[in-house]
Amino acid sequence: MAMSHHLLLLLALLSVLVLPTSSAASASTLTQSSSSTISGDQTLASPGNAFQLGLFSASNHSKWFLGIWFTVSPDTVVWVANRDRPLNTSSGVLRVSDRGALVLADGATTNATVVWSSSSSSSSSDSPGAGAVAELRDTGNLVLTDAAGAVVWQSFEHPTNTFLPEMRVGKSLKTGAEWSLSSWRAADDPSPGDFRYVMAAPPGGAPELHVWRGARKTYRTGPWNGVRFSGIPEMTTFENMFQFQFTDTADEVSYMFRNRDGSPMSRVLLNESGVMQRMVWDNASAAWSNFWSGPRDQCDAYGRCGAFGVCNVVDAFVCACIRGFAPASEAQWYMRNTSGGCARSTALQCGDGDGFYLLRGVKLPDTHNTSVDAGATLEECGRRCLADCACTAYSAADIRGGGGCIQWFGDLMDTRYVDGGQDLYVRLAKSELDAAKRTRKFAAGITLVVAGFTLLLLSLAFLVWRKARRSKKVTIADDAAELMSGECPTYPPGVIRTATNGFCADNVIGRGGFGIVYKGQLPDGQQVAVKKLSSENTVQGLNEFINEVVLIAKLQHRNLVRLLGCCAHSSSERMLVYEYMSNKSLDAFIFDERRRASLSWKTRLDIILGIARGVLYLHQDSRLNIIHRDLKAANVLLDADMVAKISDFGIARLFTTTADRQETITKTIIGTYGYMAPEYAMDGTVSFMQDVYSFGVLLLEIVSGRKNHRSFNLIAYAWGLWEGGRSQDVLDAAIRGGCTGAELAQAAACVQVALLCVQECPSQRPPMADVIPMLSQQKAPVPRPRRPVVCTPVTGHPAAAALAVQAVREMVTCGSTELTITTLEGR
Repeated sequence: MAMSHHLLLLLALLSVLVLPTSSAASASTLTQSSSSTISGDQTLASPGNAFQLGLFSASNHSKWFLGIWFTVSPDTVVWVANRDRPLNTSSGVLRVSDRGALVLADGATTNATVVWSSSSSSSSSDSPGAGAVAELRDTGNLVLTDAAGAVVWQSFEHPTNTFLPEMRVGKSLKTGAEWSLSSWRAADDPSPGDFRYVMAAPPGGAPELHVWRGARKTYRTGPWNGVRFSGIPEMTTFENMFQFQFTDTADEVSYMFRNRDGSPMSRVLLNESGVMQRMVWDNASAAWSNFWSGPRDQCDAYGRCGAFGVCNVVDAFVCACIRGFAPASEAQWYMRNTSGGCARSTALQCGDGDGFYLLRGVKLPDTHNTSVDAGATLEECGRRCLADCACTAYSAADIRGGGGCIQWFGDLMDTRYVDGGQDLYVRLAKSELDAAKRTRKFAAGITLVVAGFTLLLLSLAFLVWRKARRSKKVTIADDAAELMSGECPTYPPGVIRTATNGFCADNVIGRGGFGIVYKGQLPDGQQVAVKKLSSENTVQGLNEFINEVVLIAKLQHRNLVRLLGCCAHSSSERMLVYEYMSNKSLDAFIFDERRRASLSWKTRLDIILGIARGVLYLHQDSRLNIIHRDLKAANVLLDADMVAKISDFGIARLFTTTADRQETITKTIIGTYGYMAPEYAMDGTVSFMQDVYSFGVLLLEIVSGRKNHRSFNLIAYAWGLWEGGRSQDVLDAAIRGGCTGAELAQAAACVQVALLCVQECPSQRPPMADVIPMLSQQKAPVPRPRRPVVCTPVTGHPAAAALAVQAVREMVTCGSTELTITTLEGR
């Protein structure tokens, strides 16, 4: 009886050992054993279960492919074996053949047809033979090794449309093997599509990555400059998540990336439209988010402005010619066909008759006609270029130390302006450089004449004003004291001097057109910020000082900075005492490469809502209805808890609307470029919508971490992404990868709200009472925003400039307000 019991146990154990493989294979390897196969719905899992290998269907289950996918995202297939020869059913079988090759057949029978084999794509002619093993690793790499463990084939050497960490894109200069991506035909068709992502490595030149559509180049990254690709300055903000490696040796030219410890899963996809997308996995939403895309805008379209053209996406007419060049065809250029590019205005003289024009902040031109000397200095590079009549430009090959030399021969193609771009020295005839110098001198002379005339007028005006003031026998200090009477507490000058340690330079925490801000401590221990107004600008300084005291002393709100008191001992000692903000101003965070990464999306949204509530309080909920008129990042302070508080009411204005009065006109425009509403900048129209526009610009800056200025039109940038359905890409790359799907949706909604706020016509902008519910997602941000008018200065062609001027005229005449002559004062 005992014997039969033990026999039953032994038989049961043997039966377990020979059971067929389950539908989800637990092993990560395949051997040459006849039972070691993958078929049907069976899969091979990597050791850590990060990836799986198996058959998947496409085109409504009419085609079957062998592929590798993420375990957490089965729909995300990163590699396909039989792209050109799909199976008709799921009866395919993957095995390791007797010769040691991975083989996919359309059935398990001996006469089954082989539709794919690793030997047909192997870079080695040797067959592994007996003892070969195929392993799916946690990197997503399917590796075939021989009996000694040497790698004889791997899927990373034969990528499809996805670039994974540890994978290379490039080529072997010894064997000629190329590692490149090719897009899928369609979202449900893995067969090779129209686009390829390849490394271009001209002999002796500068390598760079290209996207091709058939025989036509559509996008390029620019050359590697020691830190990043020239045309992708955003890569510097990725370094906290990824480590980049570029190899350029006699044996190999390649590029790869690795995820840093703690970073989420990521991949780079060449999609069916030819767009490179860096995707990052969000665990919270269990979905992929688009971290970066290229091409990013119309200036990334290869050759948009032709030879010797330069593209600037923030200009109304994006193409211009490099200095010293003119459109090759004026007629075609006028019709917006810029592919013909530009031609030299003056032929090169060669030798000492030429020089160089410095083109700053660009993606370097196409490198197919370049030569590189990694050991040459930039100065030596310039001398070599002048000595070679065929050389048209040069630049630094490595920006880390300014070393290395790239020289261009022939046309300069596909040059564009980018944030954080490189310097390019373009060769011009000496006469062109002399003309440029004369133009600069003439402009400087005109500026001096205008400045002198303006100074004379101001001096006369000051003398008239002083005479009028003296006739009333009222001093500046007396006038200030009278206006401030009863508005806020006053401090003796001695108390303020002691609190700031005698206005010590070590206590300075800010500077501006108004003067200097010092950190101080009152006798009771309270920390304060003391704004000491400059005595040099007596007229404007006094007006702003009195304006701030009269207005802010009557306002109390969580999101407005609190005025504790003031001091007006004399014209040289006008001071305002505020509560101290330990985190200083918002611009110190969002425009700082390192600090802005510490501003999570939740913190940014809280800051945005705080500013919005503060503006709403000014417009409708306070005792006084106030237009701030200078809402910007520098005038938003942050306390220890990162609560936003609006400050600087020096040019604020009391304003009350009525049924027949929604706006007024001022002849003196004071504010900050980049934040001014167009109707205010152009004709002096003052209304609450002026602050709404500034809030929209500020909102885009907080979301993107980028400043709106003349060389980068943030509104145009955000509009382009929103119009293309890529609002999430506006979000600061420093935090985008760590955001949940819900947070990315909030950021996209904020972009749409911002675009509504910066509509050209004031009547099209929502009041702040509507903006806050939109930001809080209590109601949809409707209506859809209209396309903004990009009114930056245009260069390159008179017709384009005329069109831009006409666009601005149309913009400012969208209402019924008549234009008036105004005086503009920048801050």
